[in-house]
Amino acid sequence: MISLRSVPARWRRLDTAVRRPALWQRLDVTARDLSFGLLLFAVSLIPAFHRHGTQLGTVPGRPFDAAAALAAALECLPLALRRRWPALCLVLVSLGFAVDQFRGYHLVGGAALPIAVMSAGAHLARRRRVTVFALTAAYVVLAFVLHLHGTGEPADEFVTFYLALALVWGAGAWLRATRAAETERRRRLADDTRTAERARIARELHDIVTHHVTAMVVQAEAARYLTAAPDRLDHTLSTVTDTGRRAINDLRHLLDLLDPGHGAEARAPAVGRIRTLVEQTRRAGQSVDFTEQGTPAESTGSAELVAYRVVQEALTNALKYAHGSRTSVLVRHGGREIAVEVGTDGSGRRAEVPKGSGRGLAGLRERVGVLGGEFSAEPGADGGFVVRARIPSGSAS
Repeated sequence: MISLRSVPARWRRLDTAVRRPALWQRLDVTARDLSFGLLLFAVSLIPAFHRHGTQLGTVPGRPFDAAAALAAALECLPLALRRRWPALCLVLVSLGFAVDQFRGYHLVGGAALPIAVMSAGAHLARRRRVTVFALTAAYVVLAFVLHLHGTGEPADEFVTFYLALALVWGAGAWLRATRAAETERRRRLADDTRTAERARIARELHDIVTHHVTAMVVQAEAARYLTAAPDRLDHTLSTVTDTGRRAINDLRHLLDLLDPGHGAEARAPAVGRIRTLVEQTRRAGQSVDFTEQGTPAESTGSAELVAYRVVQEALTNALKYAHGSRTSVLVRHGGREIAVEVGTDGSGRRAEVPKGSGRGLAGLRERVGVLGGEFSAEPGADGGFVVRARIPSGSAS
């Protein structure tokens, strides 16, 4: 174990400097805002800065006294509330500013007023219009009183100062609108992410469950007619059992991936497993011709999984809607893409399975489209059905 004393002092100072912003962020927002108010209050008490603050009107100045310290405290210290209770902060700072100007102290603490106005514009959530009208009315009264107690010079500076405060309020309102827009953008992004993830999970469940369950239904349907042939019946029931086990394993792996604490790694079915997929479909009673051209690339990214899912969905539909018809599967590996074509000749009969949800082909079209490929599913010339996909693999040759 390393002792703190064994660490050089310069490294300890560096570590402290690195951690200081994190400690500052952990402080309550009121404490952080109070620090600035205390700093402004301290500057207002320094004699060199007396009568060097905001001067509104022509009220004669007077020396710094106890009332000036009270006015400075009333101007500066409420800044601690500027984000948590912006309306209260604005009221207190405005009272301090009125005393400051009416008494002719002209304190540096008067700079707290535009800060309070901006904070109210940025953080005040309710009665914003009422606050603006009330602040305007109070300012008109203050300007009228200051003008009466002044030397009678033109009052255009009151209008200028009010316009400056209005600009500051507008800046705060813009910050509020920007913050609200960013919050809404993040919320929509989170919603879109959740929706996309749910759609992805639904596609995976559809691909896994539909294929295996369809094969089991077709095999169980065929078992009805094999009661007179015990050997064939036993083989068919064994195939149903094996298919069910594969479905359970695939579902278990998918659930493991959805569990963030499980630590399972993603497992993408390789294109080489398409041959196994074809064999499973043959055991379900479908005649399938499989042709593979070219050499699979060592790494094709997501194209492997998409090609596998295209063949899986097409063979599932062949079992559903063209059971017994001759089916062909062609997989062609190119330097930059994988081409898949699955077709039936329309000579078989439709299996008695539940009607599809329409999610399969639409999901395939979306999968292929995301990778920038092309997908089509249409009736063939001989009455069958043909599914074609061209999937960019992203591997250069």
